[in-house]
Amino acid sequence: MDDYPQIPPLAHLEYMRFALSLAQKSPPRPTNFRVGAILVDEGANRILASGFTLELPGNTHAEQCALRKYSNANHVAEEDIGTILPTHTVLYTTMEPCQTRSAGNIPCVERILGTLSGESQGIKTVYIGVKEPSTFVAANAGQSKLEQAGIVCVHVPGLEEDIMHTAIAGHETT
Repeated sequence: MDDYPQIPPLAHLEYMRFALSLAQKSPPRPTNFRVGAILVDEGANRILASGFTLELPGNTHAEQCALRKYSNANHVAEEDIGTILPTHTVLYTTMEPCQTRSAGNIPCVERILGTLSGESQGIKTVYIGVKEPSTFVAANAGQSKLEQAGIVCVHVPGLEEDIMHTAIAGHETT
């Protein structure tokens, strides 16, 4: 099991700060945002899994890595993760989850919605550091799609500048 920091209950800024530290581990690339994500059992105040962009093989996103690591640690298929998530599982992500991916990749929004199929009721709250800029997708409607499905999306203010600075590292500027 990973050695995660002890964060006080409902300390949203501290959880987001930890997610940002994960994003900083992602390799800078001109074709990705560097994002960090953590799954938290809010009822037990326990970090379940973490992830960052490109942490796992392939063109992996942070939310995808966290969900995959948790499902692997619990020996269930990723599509069945909703059956094992604790009832009060929430997701912290430094950037709004994507709604569109390149061919063959499931968008992070769909992965989050997929957790709702289990008995645990899946991820019902997503804490977001910043909205996704229009660099790769003209208008990401990830947050809107989550909210339409009944998932509460909460902006965690205070780290926007640091999150964006980290996210775009590796992007060329003209």
